[in-house]
Amino acid sequence: MGKAARHEHELVVKNDLKVVAEVRRFVRLVTGQWDMDDFVPCLVASELVTNALQHAISESDEDVILRLSRTEDDALWMEVQDAAYALPHMLAADTTSETGRGLFIVDQYVRCWGIRALAGNVGKVVFAVLDGS
Repeated sequence: MGKAARHEHELVVKNDLKVVAEVRRFVRLVTGQWDMDDFVPCLVASELVTNALQHAISESDEDVILRLSRTEDDALWMEVQDAAYALPHMLAADTTSETGRGLFIVDQYVRCWGIRALAGNVGKVVFAVLDGS
């Protein structure tokens, strides 16, 4: 299988910030099937999807896609795809702002994360690898 993860579970997220609760339910369902704790995966998925929705809404009417799968060493592979071509970046933490801390939070809880631009400038995938325990 190589190092690439198989996309075993996928959720299409409509462009509406109210769907983040649905995202958490989806993550709980999948991580429950894999006997994984769901707290950190729910937190990371919420941040990545919210970030994608906030930026994708302004650039496109395309949906956001959340994918969850397992890596060869049983870590959780999570990726969020959207049609916005602008790549996100981590902002300096501002303790008074209500926004801008998503990737900082993700960075604190995952083994690694990154961004992959899609060919043809049609969007991007933000991925994160979370340890299974």
